[in-house]
Amino acid sequence: MDGAGFPETRSTCPYCGVGCGVLLRADGQGGLDVRGDPDHPANRGRLCSKGSALAETVGLEGRLLAPRIDGQDATWDDALTLVADKFRAAIDTHGPDSVAFYVSGQLLTEDYYIANKLMKGFIGSANIDTNSRLCMASTVAGHRRAFGTDTVPGTYEDLDEADLVVLVGSNLAWCHPVLHQRVLAAKQARGTKIVVIDPRRTATCDGADMHLPLQPGSDVALFNRLLVTLYEGGALDNAYLRHTQGFDAALDAAFNDKTAVTGLSDAQIDAFCQLWMRTEKVVTVFSQGVNQSSSGSDKVNAILNCHLATGRIGQPGMGPLSVTGQPNAMGGREVGGLANMLACHLDIENPDHRAAVRDFWQAPAMPEAPGLKAVDMFRAVGDGRIKALWIIHTNPAVSMPDADAVRTAIKGCDFTVVSDITAQTDTARLADVLLPATAWAEKEGTVTNSDRTISRQRAVLPATGQARPDWAILAEVGARMGFAKAFDYATPAEIFREYAALSGIAGRLGRDFDISGLKGLTDAGYDRLTPTRWPVTEARQGGRFFGDGAFFHADGKARLLPVSHRAPAAKTAPRYPFRLNTGRVRDQWHTMTRTGLSPRLSAHLAEPFLDIHPDDARAQGIVPADLVRVTSPQGRAILRARITDAVQPGQVFAPMHWTGETAPSARIDALVAPVTDPVSGQPESKASVVAVQPFAAAWYGFAVSRTDMVPDCAYWARMRTQAGWRAELAGEAPVADWEAEALRLFGLPQGETAVILDAARGIARVAVFAGGRLQGALFVAPEPVAVMRDHLATLPGQEAHGVLSGRPPADMPDPGPVLCACFNVGVGTLLRAIEGDGLLSVDAVGAALQAGTNCGSCKPEIAALLRAAQVREAAE
Repeated sequence: MDGAGFPETRSTCPYCGVGCGVLLRADGQGGLDVRGDPDHPANRGRLCSKGSALAETVGLEGRLLAPRIDGQDATWDDALTLVADKFRAAIDTHGPDSVAFYVSGQLLTEDYYIANKLMKGFIGSANIDTNSRLCMASTVAGHRRAFGTDTVPGTYEDLDEADLVVLVGSNLAWCHPVLHQRVLAAKQARGTKIVVIDPRRTATCDGADMHLPLQPGSDVALFNRLLVTLYEGGALDNAYLRHTQGFDAALDAAFNDKTAVTGLSDAQIDAFCQLWMRTEKVVTVFSQGVNQSSSGSDKVNAILNCHLATGRIGQPGMGPLSVTGQPNAMGGREVGGLANMLACHLDIENPDHRAAVRDFWQAPAMPEAPGLKAVDMFRAVGDGRIKALWIIHTNPAVSMPDADAVRTAIKGCDFTVVSDITAQTDTARLADVLLPATAWAEKEGTVTNSDRTISRQRAVLPATGQARPDWAILAEVGARMGFAKAFDYATPAEIFREYAALSGIAGRLGRDFDISGLKGLTDAGYDRLTPTRWPVTEARQGGRFFGDGAFFHADGKARLLPVSHRAPAAKTAPRYPFRLNTGRVRDQWHTMTRTGLSPRLSAHLAEPFLDIHPDDARAQGIVPADLVRVTSPQGRAILRARITDAVQPGQVFAPMHWTGETAPSARIDALVAPVTDPVSGQPESKASVVAVQPFAAAWYGFAVSRTDMVPDCAYWARMRTQAGWRAELAGEAPVADWEAEALRLFGLPQGETAVILDAARGIARVAVFAGGRLQGALFVAPEPVAVMRDHLATLPGQEAHGVLSGRPPADMPDPGPVLCACFNVGVGTLLRAIEGDGLLSVDAVGAALQAGTNCGSCKPEIAALLRAAQVREAAE
């Protein structure tokens, strides 16, 4: 049965903070058809490569199907009783601050609300923090300092109306592709100028009018120079400044800052400042490159200072816009999921706010001070202050800075609970109790995107195994801890109504977040809820903030803050001469527990890597495709070198997605120092210091397999393919019997083999068959193996004659590595079309092959292929 008989259901993508709408149709066999929702205001039908591949990420494979206690399946009753008893015992013996929740932007708002209510209102501790601390806490701090609340002033429509979009620390083309296409559409339609401020040359630079490759951490100095230019150029809005305080001190600090620290020329800085000053409709988009810094909050306020000083805020086509990394990072901020906030943007330190929430919840206790933020929370786990820890939908053993220390801390905790959809994560393997939660497409609730739009996520598939919604799991534990009346919910709609009612109290206390207009929403109305931008009250719905000069500090005025450049906390030195930048790749998400299920998404960049400048590579004796050992004061990693001038000399870049499940030597956050911003508590994930040197491998290998492989060597990285799996391998010790090693690797001790050995040259090729069909093939050499990887990845399960040649037959063109994940178009296919059919533009390639015509995030790479082909043609 196909999905033709099933209706389409409107839902929301579970990836980044763009909050794209999707239309889902169950296929009747446990799978889905997915397409973009043309009526959703965030994406208007567009999806990026990850959203387009969502159907490949649902199913039973790897799912946690039942609760587990100490690795054994258990009943829900036993598991929840044990969780409640352990948390209650810790609280009774050591006090409420001896327990903690570490939650996630993957939670729906209703789940988040219950977790926050249970911890802060009934356990009586503020020790609940979220992995959003790792991506957006500095924005929260900057907003609160400037505006009095964590308010996003503008909307996505501002991107359509701006004459200048400045992208600061944001590789929008890869991390928020749908918004990037919106910016490029504005450029084409109205001539919008685009400036990228980023130490790296990223895919986003391809469509930019200006790229400012500033030194890491120097954003404050650049925006201070802008503030001075605005003052000297007479571009201040003196009428608007009457709605603010602190301008003189901010300007004095700006005058005293030195732009030499940016590494930019005076001409570059002046060109940027003049463009910003002379363009009224300016939107400054900022993301992780701003936030993930020991001075992240000051960077945010340096940007806000410029918009406030010119009144370019809260008006169409102008204002600062923080783009969030997770689907419900905003929802978590709104419900008080951070350790230093209460629900509905109320302040935990404010006694009136605490009393209002306590009375509304009829709670027995409320903390009077912020709880432990993420880095400090895991330090407390490590030193024994936290006795019971509950981790929900996140993987801190990989994603936290100083990840090895965090892994050790979790492993040593007296009692650890993990709620997730899979047991196959680095963190889940450390838990005493595992609780199976419903996944995206199985659960009901709401999320809030980066421009304050609340959207529904809806269930279209049945819950897998015994999985339960997170809100129901949390509420049941709350009931078993003695708070049954407060956690007696039957549906997420009930929770949403309660939350909306509490927001009305927050609104009366002068807060921005007020959705009390939805507090009377019926169950049917909740089911029908369309994308809605807050606030939602009798007086107003949606819109922009601060265009009228009304702010949320007690005096109604905004604050401009005096901020000055502070260099990254870690200092380069002869032992650690390189500055490490970390980030995302185009087609993967977080630690790949979802995107890693998609062969299509795994094909673009199938191995962890380190980008290093050619001059640095030469100095270190590193050549293309070398493996390199990367060390920091915190840990070490082995990565594949990519030699590129996209990074500056003295800087290296590595993606953060690989884990102990996919590439144990490439857990990048094991290298990152646990240094945080003193205001926000956000870690500095983009400026640690490292050393880089060639990895002395005794052998290199490449393998493909029909089933999962179990490598046992110093370096390995595996990824899924349409036919099974592929893996890169390398070892420090010689292997005596490669045939036996191949049989072990593929788990087929009785398999039939075909073998080519050249011991003198250190070459081995082994194919393993069963029933005449290829089960796996291993290729070994003393240097990185030269074979057609993407062709070989298609062969498991086939008869595969000639597999050991490592090349396709002459009449079978090699598609090459996938470049366009949306339409599965490889580099080889693109090059043949460019050269054979005379394609001269990205649009022509799209017309011929569809590549680049969906999310557009591969367009810069297609353009690079076209330029290279034109260079070759000119040389000939």
